[in-house]
Amino acid sequence: MQFAMESIDLNEKFDLFQDHWNPRIVASLNGQDVKLVKVFGQFVWHSHAAEDELFFIVKGRLTMEFRDRKVDVEEGQMIVVPRGVEHRPIANEECWIMLFEPQQIDHTGGVDSPHRVEHCERI
Repeated sequence: MQFAMESIDLNEKFDLFQDHWNPRIVASLNGQDVKLVKVFGQFVWHSHAAEDELFFIVKGRLTMEFRDRKVDVEEGQMIVVPRGVEHRPIANEECWIMLFEPQQIDHTGGVDSPHRVEHCERI
């Protein structure tokens, strides 16, 4: 798969969708997808046995809940969740996130949930 070497306007991409918890792929590199997602409310508790995840907060605020603590992640900040660590993202208001994830990742860690998306759209 070959891509044009052009800049990507994240705000334009975020304007293309309104739904929550449905990541869209905006770029790929080195076996990773760069995804954009809007979130609101609580996601499911889950973990990824073989993949780390990077969450960069573009707009808003996210609380990353772990079984033993919570970490608030503000606009312009990021958090990396290591493989095998159970976590649950929570957004009390709409939050825009850029994710860096391996292409083969199941974003709910195999947990059956209404939030589960099996194939992410490329925008």
